[in-house]
Amino acid sequence: MQPVSIFLNILWLLLGGVWMAAGWVVAAIIMAITIVGLPWARAAFNIAVYTLLPFGQRAVRRDSLTGQSDLGTGLFGLIGNLIWLVLAGWWLALGHLATAVVLAVTIIGIPFAWAHLKLAGIAVWPIGRAIVPA
Repeated sequence: MQPVSIFLNILWLLLGGVWMAAGWVVAAIIMAITIVGLPWARAAFNIAVYTLLPFGQRAVRRDSLTGQSDLGTGLFGLIGNLIWLVLAGWWLALGHLATAVVLAVTIIGIPFAWAHLKLAGIAVWPIGRAIVPA
């Protein structure tokens, strides 16, 4: 990881990254408790780690990364994402949006607000995504 990414990630943790990652972990734990929710729990844990350190990484569709579709990128992924949206995605996205609005008020917070907006999009549709180095 480059020094700029390390610096931005440290500031990110101080400006809202920790509490949003905690939200992702809570969603993952709730999903894991219900055995049926394990696929969503796995996706939520992966994105919780990404939410802790978003600079220097990016989320991409798995089928564009590997060149082939799988369960998470096909019809089952679509259904899974719709279920996720109803159960947990909307409130995680709302948390990211609220944090982005607060951060966008300051000049120094604009890059962090932009990162929260990208994470809000992922919060709505997380299944079928992979986190890769930027």
